[in-house]
Amino acid sequence: MSRTLLPSGPYAFRPFAAADLSLAARWFTFPHVREWWDAPETGVDEIAAAIAEPSTEPYVVLLDGRPIGYAQVYDPHAEPGHPYRDQPPGTRGIDQFIGEPDLVGIGHGSAFVRAFADALFEEGAPRIVTDPHPTNNRAIRAYEKAGFARIEPRNTVFGAVLLMARDRKDP
Repeated sequence: MSRTLLPSGPYAFRPFAAADLSLAARWFTFPHVREWWDAPETGVDEIAAAIAEPSTEPYVVLLDGRPIGYAQVYDPHAEPGHPYRDQPPGTRGIDQFIGEPDLVGIGHGSAFVRAFADALFEEGAPRIVTDPHPTNNRAIRAYEKAGFARIEPRNTVFGAVLLMARDRKDP
C-alpha cells in the first residue's frame, strides 16, 4: 500500500525499500539518532520488518530529492492491544527521524513532520499521533512547531512516552 507522498514544498516521502537499508544503517550510527532510536542492527531489522508489515508504511524523507531521514505511518487499530487504540477511528501514528547530522537543529524536523501530517490529512486521517520520549525536548519542540499538542505521558510497551496529537482541521 506504500505510495510516494508529494506534499507541496521541498519535502517528499518515497516508500522505503530493501535497497535503502544501508542508508538507514549509516543513519543509526550517528549520535543524534542513537540517542533515541535503536542500535544500528536492531534499527535496521525493525525497518526491514516495517517494509514487510502491511499495517506500517515506511518512507525515506527527501529534501529536494536528497534522502535525509526516515518516517513511518501506522494504523494503531490494526494491531490488537496497541496502546493507542483509544484514539479515534482512522487515527494514524507516525515515527520519524532526521538521519543527516548537518540538518539537525535547523527546522527541518518540524517542517517535514508538518508536511507528512498534511499529506496524511489529505488522505482522510482525522488525527495523527506521535510519541516521543518525555525527555526528548528537541523532538517535542519540533512536534509542537508542526502543530501537535501534548495529550498525556504514558507508560507503554515502547517505554515512557509523551503522546502528542494533531487533528485535521476541516475546511
